[in-house]
Amino acid sequence: MQVSRHTLLLSLLLFAAVGLIGGTLLGHTLAGLSLGVIVWSLRQIRQFNRLTEWLHREDGSEPPEADGAWGDLFDELARMQKRGSAREQSLRGIISRFQQSSAALTDAIVIIDNQNNLEWWNRAADRLLGLKATSDRGKPLMNLLRDPRFVRYFRKGHYQEPLDLPSPVKAELQLQYQITKFGQGDRLLVARDITRLMRLEHTRQDFVANASHELRTPLTVIRGYLETFLDQELPKPLQRALGQMQQQAQRMESLVTDLLLLSRLEASHHISDEHPILIHPLIRQIHQDAEALASGRGHRFVLDIDPEYDLLGQRNELQSAFSNLVFNAVRYTPDNGIITLRWWTDALGGHFAVTDNGIGIEPMHIPRLTERFYRIDESRSSASGGTGLGLAIVKHVLVRHDAHLDIHSTRGKGSTFTCHFPPDMVVPVRDAE
Repeated sequence: MQVSRHTLLLSLLLFAAVGLIGGTLLGHTLAGLSLGVIVWSLRQIRQFNRLTEWLHREDGSEPPEADGAWGDLFDELARMQKRGSAREQSLRGIISRFQQSSAALTDAIVIIDNQNNLEWWNRAADRLLGLKATSDRGKPLMNLLRDPRFVRYFRKGHYQEPLDLPSPVKAELQLQYQITKFGQGDRLLVARDITRLMRLEHTRQDFVANASHELRTPLTVIRGYLETFLDQELPKPLQRALGQMQQQAQRMESLVTDLLLLSRLEASHHISDEHPILIHPLIRQIHQDAEALASGRGHRFVLDIDPEYDLLGQRNELQSAFSNLVFNAVRYTPDNGIITLRWWTDALGGHFAVTDNGIGIEPMHIPRLTERFYRIDESRSSASGGTGLGLAIVKHVLVRHDAHLDIHSTRGKGSTFTCHFPPDMVVPVRDAE
């Protein structure tokens, strides 16, 4: 382009020189010079009009013939146009292949812009979510997916965990929603049909629940007879054996109770109704039960409770979750330990924490603590009387309350288990009352 500019300048000088010479010969020097410049300008305007006309065609035709700087410009623009056309064709091919591959997916894929409007989706979204390309493009997502649980999940903006809900089109289909942020506030929504997995999970849950329920009757009979025998005068070896049998029967009964509770919690990922809970009396009741459990061990309990706010949820479930955390602290803290129960609120929501100065937990065990029957030390856990289901129950209770559990621990220094509840689950004390 530098050469073209030089050529254009030379042509201007040439026309000006010809006009100057002609004007001088005719005795009108200035007029000749002006005429030369005007002729050169008209020629440039003509070439510019030809260029504009060619560019407006946009039909891929060859550029007009020209010499000098304009010829170089036409040729360069033609080459740029061909390169741009090739890139456009390549991008169209990529987009076409992406759309074809997306259409072949069985999962619904929806692109949502930063205004929460529907921008694009594949065919599976028509089938699973009921979206219609003829009428729904550009509409707000909330106008089409109106389930309050989905609306709450979408607006919170925390998409680490997926959301399981029935399909808005077919109630018998169970969908798992996963949202990912990208670009400037855009979102990618993926909805997967997990109906078969849910049926298998329900079958497993029903089996565990039914088996646990069937075990309760024989265990009750066994415990009844053992209590009767232990009330009699028996030889010490027999009395010791019957005492151990009674202890194990009680442990089995606790296991059955926890299995039934866990099966009920797993039946739904969301509580059916939210009730105001007086959190202060609840924590004090758990504190009294923990003192009874720790009787004779010299534990000191510290309570730090925010008096201004309570919690929404299911009282029995939260009492079970909080009790499991506190009782674990009692069991795994050596004698004369310090256990702190704390409830506080901030901009992130409500928080209940149990801190102890007990034996602590090694980092490699923390990710698996909420798994069923996972034990760090089998012998120590059995001796403590735990069922191995306590933290699994805590996890499911918190999931049902849109909350989560954080665990921080240092080996030999103690542990802190914290339940984090979202802000919309926290209410002022006067509202709860």
